[in-house]
Amino acid sequence: MKLKIRVNHAAGRFALSIFMILSALQGVAGVEETAPNQPVEAEEQKEGRLEWWREAKFGLFIHWGPVSLKGTEIGWSRGGERRGRKGKGPIPVEVYDNLYKQFNPVKFNAKEWVAIAKAAGMKYLVFTTKHHDGFSMFDTKHTSYKITRSPFKRDVVAELAKACHESAIKLGFYYSPPDWCHPDYRTENHARYIDYLHGQLVELCSNYGRVDIIWFDGLGGKAEDWDSQNLFKIIRQLQPQVIINNRAGLPGDHDTPEQRVGRFQPHRAWESCITLCRQWAWKPNDRMKSLKECIDILVLCVGGDGNLLLNVGPMPTGEIEPRQVARLKEIGAWLKRWGEAIYATRGGPFRPGAWGATTYRGNKVYVHILDWPQPTVMLPPIQSKIVSSSVLTGGTATVNQTDKRIEISVPPSHRQELDTIVVLELDGPAREAKPGKLGAGSAATGKAAKTSNVFRKMKEHGPGKAVDHDPDTGWATNYGVRTASLEVDLGKAITIEQAFISKEYDRVRALGVQCKDGQDWKTFVRGGNIGDGLTLEFPPVAPRFIRLNILQATEGPAIWEFQLFPSKE
Repeated sequence: MKLKIRVNHAAGRFALSIFMILSALQGVAGVEETAPNQPVEAEEQKEGRLEWWREAKFGLFIHWGPVSLKGTEIGWSRGGERRGRKGKGPIPVEVYDNLYKQFNPVKFNAKEWVAIAKAAGMKYLVFTTKHHDGFSMFDTKHTSYKITRSPFKRDVVAELAKACHESAIKLGFYYSPPDWCHPDYRTENHARYIDYLHGQLVELCSNYGRVDIIWFDGLGGKAEDWDSQNLFKIIRQLQPQVIINNRAGLPGDHDTPEQRVGRFQPHRAWESCITLCRQWAWKPNDRMKSLKECIDILVLCVGGDGNLLLNVGPMPTGEIEPRQVARLKEIGAWLKRWGEAIYATRGGPFRPGAWGATTYRGNKVYVHILDWPQPTVMLPPIQSKIVSSSVLTGGTATVNQTDKRIEISVPPSHRQELDTIVVLELDGPAREAKPGKLGAGSAATGKAAKTSNVFRKMKEHGPGKAVDHDPDTGWATNYGVRTASLEVDLGKAITIEQAFISKEYDRVRALGVQCKDGQDWKTFVRGGNIGDGLTLEFPPVAPRFIRLNILQATEGPAIWEFQLFPSKE
């Protein structure tokens, strides 16, 4: 039996055109019609809207719907055509689209969800009001394919909004512009779908009180696919303070790297969305991240000057899985003790490395040492003077500052398994510390380089990008590559005793650094998993030709910087 979905394209047979929506908005208290030449928001106004969000750092993402009955991925497990995308899911469309008729999550309690978020130390919550499968988790007037037509009948979004408002948790709505169930989506009648989409956003921004975040998931769609220019105007008229992400074809307020920690990016707000388990929606016995993994991700996000939106998928009963609740509370307990180094900080002033990341507030720099690849953590030099140091997590540290570097060491007995936090007090604002680049003076900078493989033979991913002294560019290889090499001609024999390798993706598992001995290559130092970056020290060698030899990678490796420099003395 195929599901027949009733979609109200009109009330009284008129389309919800953008012009009629704008006209209707004039009847909403405090809303005026948009002027044709609406002034561009000043940067300080934007930063004012983002201020609470930048201070919050940590939010709860929730993917939930009737698909939890199957324990498969939301949206993506739906069979049938995905207009605009290839592939289809394993659940026949006639089964997937009728799951809501069995969906009765009688143990759903919005207050409990919000309490769990607060116990985890989270400051905001983003809920999936509609995913790519088209099912609405709110009482929309534009379709019958919605939660209030299920056996449950209740408006989940209304209850969750009320609970957030009562508990001072900021409220966000995820909404998918793509809709693989809607009959007009990406057809000759797509304009009617745009009316539908805009109509639902008007409902979400009008019927549930204050909305702090609109989180689109446009699957690479362009702004014209959703008429986003006008849509954003409507949203901002209804919710002037709202924060909108970058997935509706427009830049929005912040970037959204998915299932990975974003880059160090202090010039533009960003937020990594990452699952606590592997799947976005609930899956029985899904692998859950350890507490160490969760803390690492949180610290690296905040240290990169971003936020973390950590996702859980509630069960068909409406409850969040107990083991996931326990993990969230463990994170909250950690934040309760050490949150001063996370909340209301900015990422930096140092770039994250294989050892961890830094955050700062005022004159204080919090050095989060997550791992000890070397006995001593070395940071680039800064213009500011370190006037004192301490260990927030307990114990002692030795901090040595020179005009070439900052060295930090902590006795093994004082190192914490999750995060050893060393506090550096500067003689001025940390934001003005202006660290030099790690590996400044690299003998490899600007030298001729060649490689065995370049991603799609694109110049912007060529070997020279790994020796250009720019950590935001890099050499990349094709997907499927497991071994690769990068050879550098230093121009003449130069004595070196140290190498630094940085990269974005955690793919390299084994490597060697080699120099040429006649016609042969001789490995003089080896490394394993290098994480985001690795410093290697070795007895002096004086090669002209040197090669980074990647012996094992899980996928095509990408190296941001390969730097070579003399002894640290």
